[in-house]
Amino acid sequence: MSNINDNKPVIGISCGDINGIGPEIIVKTLSDTRILEICTPLVFANNKVLNFYRKTLPENNITFNIVKGAAQLNTKLVNVYNCWEEDVAVTPGALNETGGKYALLSLTIAAKALKENQIDALVTAPLHKSNVQSSLFKHTGHTPYLKELFGVKDVAMMLVADNMKVALLTEHVAIKDVAQYITKDAILSKLKIINDSLKKDFGLNKPKIAILGLNPHAGDEGLVGKEEKEIIKPTIEDAKQKGIFCFGPYSADAFFARGHHEKFDAVLALYHDQGLIPFKSLAFGEGVNYTAGLGAVRTSPDHGTAFDIAGKGKADEASFREAIFKAIDIANMRNEITTQYANPLKRKSAFVMRGAKDEAIPLEI
Repeated sequence: MSNINDNKPVIGISCGDINGIGPEIIVKTLSDTRILEICTPLVFANNKVLNFYRKTLPENNITFNIVKGAAQLNTKLVNVYNCWEEDVAVTPGALNETGGKYALLSLTIAAKALKENQIDALVTAPLHKSNVQSSLFKHTGHTPYLKELFGVKDVAMMLVADNMKVALLTEHVAIKDVAQYITKDAILSKLKIINDSLKKDFGLNKPKIAILGLNPHAGDEGLVGKEEKEIIKPTIEDAKQKGIFCFGPYSADAFFARGHHEKFDAVLALYHDQGLIPFKSLAFGEGVNYTAGLGAVRTSPDHGTAFDIAGKGKADEASFREAIFKAIDIANMRNEITTQYANPLKRKSAFVMRGAKDEAIPLEI
């Protein structure tokens, strides 16, 4: 749903833990009025909480427009939907039940708006997994919660930067348990999600995807592990037959060290640190977490609540700002593709998809 008054996407924002850096980076990001030229922000929080942090940031001038629904959005201001009316004690840096309660309230209302197409995309500020656990929320984070809410079979956590995209086969899984999740069905599912997302969300016509191995030296032909030879390689061949251009498995250490990630449009890592350590070390600019396969657009910064600096004005909003920019880009891309391909008679002169990487070839690594 783009705002009826213009073509700017409506970007919903959940506030995260009210005692973490979420509200601070929201205020810092949205105080730059230039962002209102490319989107209409709608923050799901409480104006009193946002004003609490605004007062600690005198150099950040921001005006809020309180709304009770999407019809009241002001495209020239930062809009706030008050998810609660009661006064709440804000204690920056404290990991407590209050922070989790209102983070969850913000998220559930914002996610409902996303599902009902009242907003074009959702950017989630960080929450803390330990204080949002309740009878209503038993998830390890945003991604599994949204997956269940939208009723999709699978999604892919994809870290996105200008020079690389890294998706994960497994997310918050103990290292000792990773191997049992490496199955043909799991790999094929992630590859399909990544492939579809690269096309419709990032405008790539024939994306190339690299797959990392689990074991040192990608198993060394079975000498130091058999997952590559028995599961991953046969799955890659199967995926190619299904029209997915994927290659590997590659030894993770040499792959990133030699810059091979730049030859592909995305990389599928098999576990959390295998993908996130090189991403956070090598990504140009600030990374963004994108949930591919959700059916809606959701991004987030690639950091947590940072209680140690909350309320001190030290939080860097760069990743959060990039998360908003990426949400805008993907929402616009989806809208453009939908519009251009709605009339088959216009396809010949319609939107030209961005070219993929040069034809990938097996790497000697």
